[in-house]
Amino acid sequence: MRKIILVPCFLLLFLFSTTLTYAESDYYQPAKGSKEEIVMDSFFSLLLPKIQEAVSNYYSDYLTESPLVYPYQIKILDLERIGTSFMFSVTLEVTPVLGAHNPVGRDQLTFSITPNEAKLKEFKHMETFELPPHLQNIIKKKLMIVKFKI
Repeated sequence: MRKIILVPCFLLLFLFSTTLTYAESDYYQPAKGSKEEIVMDSFFSLLLPKIQEAVSNYYSDYLTESPLVYPYQIKILDLERIGTSFMFSVTLEVTPVLGAHNPVGRDQLTFSITPNEAKLKEFKHMETFELPPHLQNIIKKKLMIVKFKI
């Protein structure tokens, strides 16, 4: 009788221990529902068209399809005010994906932000990820690690 009770207990313990994780996400997440979350989400929403344009331009030389960048895959590496004005410099890290979230690379983008515009200043392709077999047909040429200023 004791063995019958212990087996399900160990089985449940095993199942819960394998699904729990204490790993931290690479991407900072403010508290749900906080003002900081709303400000950060609106900031990413405003920058996303410029980010997507830069990523699409870069990957168009290497892939026949344009990868997407999702707001939750943007990480702020550096954000600073220029002087005492409303001019800022922000450096972001993004992970563009194809299809069902297949990452193609890791890129750093630096933008100059003024009240009138967000302008891409630098783009660095930091890392290339291997595409799964079903996406190999969209590769034009091998991705290279590059850095260019605009």
